Amino acid sequence: MNPDPQTGKLAASRRLPQAGDLAPHASALAPAPSPQPRFCFPPFRYRHATRPFAKPMFSADLLAANLLSPMVLAFALGMVAMSLRSDLEIPASMHSAMSIFLLLAIGLKGGKAIALSDPSTLVIPILVTIAAGIVVTLLAYAALRRLVGLSTVDAAAVAAHYGSVSAVTFIAARDVAERVLGPTEGLLVALVVALEIPAIVVGLWLGQRKGGGRLWVSLREVLTGRTMMLLGGGLLIGVLAGPERAARVEPLFVGLFDGVLMLFLLDLGMAAARRLRDVRRVGVRLVAFAMLMPVVAGTLGVFVAHGIGFSAASSAVFGAMLASASYIAAPAAVRLGLPEANPSLYLTAALGMTFPFNLAIGIPIYLAAARWLAS
Repeated sequence: MNPDPQTGKLAASRRLPQAGDLAPHASALAPAPSPQPRFCFPPFRYRHATRPFAKPMFSADLLAANLLSPMVLAFALGMVAMSLRSDLEIPASMHSAMSIFLLLAIGLKGGKAIALSDPSTLVIPILVTIAAGIVVTLLAYAALRRLVGLSTVDAAAVAAHYGSVSAVTFIAARDVAERVLGPTEGLLVALVVALEIPAIVVGLWLGQRKGGGRLWVSLREVLTGRTMMLLGGGLLIGVLAGPERAARVEPLFVGLFDGVLMLFLLDLGMAAARRLRDVRRVGVRLVAFAMLMPVVAGTLGVFVAHGIGFSAASSAVFGAMLASASYIAAPAAVRLGLPEANPSLYLTAALGMTFPFNLAIGIPIYLAAARWLAS
């Protein structure tokens, strides 16, 4: 150190600031933590604060991820084969076996996921799902009566299909959502079961208000039908067996799932093409309803799922569930409960128009809405 020329005393030399000098003030300099969400429904991952999907609401990658999947392409192949009058045909016994396999596999997967979670966390999602199914059924009934002009019985029959759920649409939406947005909650399988019954009950009640006593007979048909028995039974097996014991059957029910689904959609593509021939009979207004109602219900479902804390992928799948129309459980119940209803109306609308629409266009819309809400 050099002496001061005026005082002759030694002056303290200046030094560069060191990293340790800032340690006492580190807490003041650190950025403020991100605000925690006021409501996070366990056990779901809350993606609202992290905002990982900063992309346009609807993009070409969502459309390509859906349209170019092997399952959707197999469905298109079935429609093309039927349009060209090919002799391609899948035996009815094989169709039945594939549907049994798929429904049981879905139930097992959901049961394993539920076995790892707290049962108390199921209450709110199940109640919300039941309420959403009833609301969609009533909205569909009002639109069919006032805008499409169907009779009370026919409007109730079609509304029961649109308030219920298509298990195959659920499978296809979950497959695309997990590839595009990430894993989904196994709880969704339980919600498929919860969504199946209320809409059918409300639809049958709307059609039978002025007479008839077939409501409970139809309800029993739904509860003991193939869809409910396999989904609910598989769910129960997965819960009771647990992940460790259920792992023994995973090579069959997990390893072969996508291949069986592809064959199943090939068969459904041919069935949908047969129903398209009846489009002229149902009228333009019912065609418009079959295309617009899924968008309204699906968008509503995405917002509802987002509101109770679902992840982006699960919100998209829940939207697809509300947008779908049942063509397995609902037709059997309606045939018993409302025999005077016109089958060509609800079968053509559900299977011939809404199902292909959801596979090709609807699912990308619900994925885009979920990604936009999470961004």
